[in-house]
Amino acid sequence: MAEKTKVLIVDDDVNFCSTIAKILSKKGYETTTTKSGFQALDLIKERVFDVVLMDIKMPVMNGVETFKKIKTIKPNSVVILMTAFSVDDLIREAVKEGVYAVIRKPFDIDTTINIIERAKNGALLTVVDDDPEICKTMKSVFEKKGYGVTTCATGEEAISLAKERPQDILFIDMKLPVLNGLETYLEIKKINPKAVAVIMTAYRHEVDELMEQAVKNGAYACLYKPFDMDEALKIINEIHKKIHS
Repeated sequence: MAEKTKVLIVDDDVNFCSTIAKILSKKGYETTTTKSGFQALDLIKERVFDVVLMDIKMPVMNGVETFKKIKTIKPNSVVILMTAFSVDDLIREAVKEGVYAVIRKPFDIDTTINIIERAKNGALLTVVDDDPEICKTMKSVFEKKGYGVTTCATGEEAISLAKERPQDILFIDMKLPVLNGLETYLEIKKINPKAVAVIMTAYRHEVDELMEQAVKNGAYACLYKPFDMDEALKIINEIHKKIHS
């Protein structure tokens, strides 16, 4: 029999912890609950967890501070943060520090289970596009399939993020301000040679030469906007199988 996935749930709302633990237990997970960051650190020192599901807003030590301390104890810990509040600064800090994903309460349990499964196996995506609506749409679709997703509006932002947090797969628009998609991809490859890029563009003929150069330099695929999100998900699945085969 396969070993159960071990999930540590950290939230100062005891009733919420109990409810989520019961749901996940019925789905076949082995759950442990605790109500503070300090208690979570003690448990992580003593035991091994596949995924930590932790609230951001907790008294004394919040979820981001706890996550930073978890990294010093077990650097490869997979942490998913939860929040019911608008805490954009904390979310940005958490993403920069390498948290797997941030989900907002109340959340859909099936989506959360997808995220836990992806987090356990590893699959981090970045969407780089100066069109905020495209970033929002792709992030929403990918997260519903359980992927941890970050978005960047510029190549410079994506390069800075790559230095802080290795990514598995990047969807990069070719026409970006300052650095174009090819330049961004080549810089990220220097930081993380294992990163896999999918180049996107709405300018099929205008950037053909750049798209060809991207493929020659190892880009996995090119997508021409507007594209079907199912096509993007199919490419992700292909890359994910290749990475983890």
